[in-house]
Amino acid sequence: MEVQPNNPLHGIKLEQIINDLVAHYGWEYMGYTVKIRCFTDNPSVKSSLKFLRRTPWARTKVEAMYLDMLRKKK
Repeated sequence: MEVQPNNPLHGIKLEQIINDLVAHYGWEYMGYTVKIRCFTDNPSVKSSLKFLRRTPWARTKVEAMYLDMLRKKK
């Protein structure tokens, strides 16, 4: 695996990102922040993974939310 020092998401799986966000914010806040149904209507990690893998704009927003969460924790 090549080293990517400028990519803070390198080596972090999408499933881990979702699980960390749910643990920190919860589904309700995530659905409020990123307006997608997989966060608001019967949310689950499986449905979120499926949607985010197919929808680049939504994945970008979720990754930005994750990076923001990491910055605030420091």
